[in-house]
Amino acid sequence: MFHPRRTLRTLLLPLAAGLALTALPATSAHAASTLTNGGFEADGAGAAAPSGWSEYGSTGASFVEAGGHGGSYRLSHWASSAYKVETYQYLSGLTNGAYKLTAWVRSGGGQNSAYIALKNCGGAEQRTDLPVSASGWIRIVVPVNVTGNQCTISVNSDANAGNWINVDDLTFTSGTSGTSIKGADISSLPKSEAKGGVYRNSSGTSGDALAILKSSGMNYARVKVWVNPADGYNNKAHVLALAKRVKAQGMKLLVDFHYSDFWADPGRQDKPAAWAGHSYSQLRTDVYNHTYDVLSALKTQGTTADMVQVGNEINGGMLWNEGSTSNWTQLAGLLNSGYDAVKAVNSSTTVALHLAKGGDLAGTRWWFDSARSNGVKFDAIGLSYYGYWHGTLADFQTTLYDAASRYGKPVFVAETAYPFRLDSEDSHENIIDTSAELVSGYPASVAGQTRWMNDVASIVEAVPNGRGLGIFYWEATWTAVNGNGWDPTDPSSGNGWENQALFGYDDRALSSMSWFRHR
Repeated sequence: MFHPRRTLRTLLLPLAAGLALTALPATSAHAASTLTNGGFEADGAGAAAPSGWSEYGSTGASFVEAGGHGGSYRLSHWASSAYKVETYQYLSGLTNGAYKLTAWVRSGGGQNSAYIALKNCGGAEQRTDLPVSASGWIRIVVPVNVTGNQCTISVNSDANAGNWINVDDLTFTSGTSGTSIKGADISSLPKSEAKGGVYRNSSGTSGDALAILKSSGMNYARVKVWVNPADGYNNKAHVLALAKRVKAQGMKLLVDFHYSDFWADPGRQDKPAAWAGHSYSQLRTDVYNHTYDVLSALKTQGTTADMVQVGNEINGGMLWNEGSTSNWTQLAGLLNSGYDAVKAVNSSTTVALHLAKGGDLAGTRWWFDSARSNGVKFDAIGLSYYGYWHGTLADFQTTLYDAASRYGKPVFVAETAYPFRLDSEDSHENIIDTSAELVSGYPASVAGQTRWMNDVASIVEAVPNGRGLGIFYWEATWTAVNGNGWDPTDPSSGNGWENQALFGYDDRALSSMSWFRHR
């Protein structure tokens, strides 16, 4: 744990208190059009207030100490009792326009709030919360449109005893940020409705789940397609019907090809029964024909796919064994068949490749290096990132940034989720159902689910060069409905995921849907 060392600070407190009135210059003396001392290197450890910065509130809880992200020092907030403190810097004489604050941060969590903000800039205050990350530094951004030639940069903590944050290497430059995809997978919805599933808005009125999600800010739907599933969900016909509803809401559409009759993921990539005995050459034709067939039917009905995943969580390849990563030449041929089919239907549809390696830098590099050296064609990289399986938030950021820069492609989170409770609504055990499985700092509550989604979105937003596209939540509408379990061959199978939907056990929209309105 990175609890700040207080010894030097404690020794300096009496001195600082005695000099405060004469030694600390007025805020206006530091007003400038550029950020001063953004790396907190100017004073060394123990400064009463960092050069260029002012403090408000429990000022003893704000201090500079050793252990910087880039240089030798960092700003920390910490106190042994509850505290509220702001460390801020006022900039004036700014040219009006778009600006972006970047910062490297860590936090032990537990605060009522801990965030960096841009305020008094001429419009609404803009904030980004500090993700909970006790060891690895995380880069976050805050964009603002300056209209009054001035802006205040603010680091804020409203904290309980012993809570801490570290902040370092702030920059304030021209630019902006945000994400274009605020999405969710809703593949479960048609079967849920057919089996009696009901969806309600936050006040309890039943309605169309898609309309409720849209009203909360969702703008992109992800829909899986299986070749010939046992229960019909989600075959071509069901995908076509659902796509009409998605587009009627004004949302974009991602079609996720599993190339199977069943779940395809890192543990299994079973060929569809209809392709079982086919040669590798025939499988390439199968992939092309199936992809083209579904997408051309979507286009014909006026619901062209905006993005397509050629395969789902293909860590080990797809269509095993022919398309395994143990034979990259063949896997590349299958992936390129899918790519070519997508582009033959609509050249502007984005083709994404999707791995479940959100925090695995080495694994993601190995996979995409292999894909690149084998001539695989793709437009974007999608990663599954579940914090209880795929590493820390810092690991996730490192992997995401590396993928975007190393391959020069936009990146997005194809799947993530978080539980809003641990108990099960049906008789089927939930996949995440104990507190020991949770990510530290993120409780299994609606607030914890909201916090998780906003913090993951902040990390995607901060991908350099605007390459962070956004997030798809998995799976927004998979509530506990009798008959809509995980196994299409077993009508009595249950749902191990209803505690990670975006609708509660009373079928009402959870307030955590507010994450869709993240920048």
